[in-house]
Amino acid sequence: MTFKTTSSLTLAVLLLGSGSALAQTELMLWHMEQPPHRVARVQELLDAFNAAHPDIVVKQEPQNWGEIYAKAPAALAAGNGPDLLFAIPDFAPILKEIGAVQDVGAFVGTLDAKHDLLDSAVASYSYDNGVWAVPLYNMAMSLWYNKADFDAAGVSVPKTWSEWQAAAGKLTADGKFGIGLPASKGLYTDQVVYNFMVNNSASEIYNADGSFAFDNPKTAESYAMAAAMQKFSPPDSAGWFWGDAEACFASGTCASILQFTTITTYDTQGGGDAANLGVAPIPHADGESQHNTIAYANAVMLLSDDPAKRAAFETFITWLLEPANYGRFLNMEPGLFLPVTADGAKADSFWTDPLVQKYRPQIETMIANSANGMLFGFTNGRTFPSIAPISGQNVLSEVLQAVVIDGTDSAAAVAAGQARMQDIAQ
Repeated sequence: MTFKTTSSLTLAVLLLGSGSALAQTELMLWHMEQPPHRVARVQELLDAFNAAHPDIVVKQEPQNWGEIYAKAPAALAAGNGPDLLFAIPDFAPILKEIGAVQDVGAFVGTLDAKHDLLDSAVASYSYDNGVWAVPLYNMAMSLWYNKADFDAAGVSVPKTWSEWQAAAGKLTADGKFGIGLPASKGLYTDQVVYNFMVNNSASEIYNADGSFAFDNPKTAESYAMAAAMQKFSPPDSAGWFWGDAEACFASGTCASILQFTTITTYDTQGGGDAANLGVAPIPHADGESQHNTIAYANAVMLLSDDPAKRAAFETFITWLLEPANYGRFLNMEPGLFLPVTADGAKADSFWTDPLVQKYRPQIETMIANSANGMLFGFTNGRTFPSIAPISGQNVLSEVLQAVVIDGTDSAAAVAAGQARMQDIAQ
């Protein structure tokens, strides 16, 4: 496998079921892509695959991120788990820890030889002498902004934290807010706050020996900055989850947000003027020189040792990654799901989608931003599986809540956060 220098992390599907070989092998897919238009696109693809493969039937059951960390292990323990499960790098180790995941290294090698997989996507699922998922798509956060609002306020797109604070201050007036940022306890806040860390040389939660490196001045500075930006965000943003920031942006109440994409929401609810939708790298701390972001690959993991289900799994994923099909899969949410294969990045099925064509400059910027992406627990070529329960308990957002809601000094909150991590990892 030829590894490229790119950081983006990828989606994973888990093969979880059991059962004997039948004339028709059934696979149940769980995924957390709940919006109706995504569910509909997945069903279109499943219908097409099932029609072309009468010996296999793949079905879907949408789930949600708020429950899946507990629900999937419980379902597996009870013997009624799914056959396929979409996962992210910091969720996958939870299922591997209970012995549910099968090594798919040989299959990934075959796919890599055919499609040229992004190496960083594979790397985040490669540890303990195995490859535990097949990457499907990348995601990377960016700064999304309303160009007209910025022009009216006389501000340029910020590059540094001091410029960012000044711009957000000028944009916050007359019932409008410079930025919409979450401070709730959840995955969205975990990932947003990590953007502050990676743009202040605080990306490392672990030392090389596996001990924790979270409690340090750079991390405390990052949390202080995240808390400072909250005063330019709507008062109810402390309770925001996925979708709330996009709604604020589309309504014109928030002049900017940090999000993976807002293209669909903006196009349907925000006027749809592509020329007015700005996207840029996330500002970095003063004194830093590079813009970074959180980015990761979602993937599909195999959790059954049933030979018939493994064969059906490989047939389905092979079909899905064919360029003619892959773009339709990625475009269940145009701009959110980025290619993890070289041929997929060039596929007509990806670039000819009407919404992708309309917002092509924004999507190209997102892909460029993803090159400087990283994820907590998966940095500098190292993987620390203990990040899974830490992520599952949303420790990063707990620390931000302590600062924003409880008024705790950022250094003290970060120190307490490391103590929490140590307790969880024991």
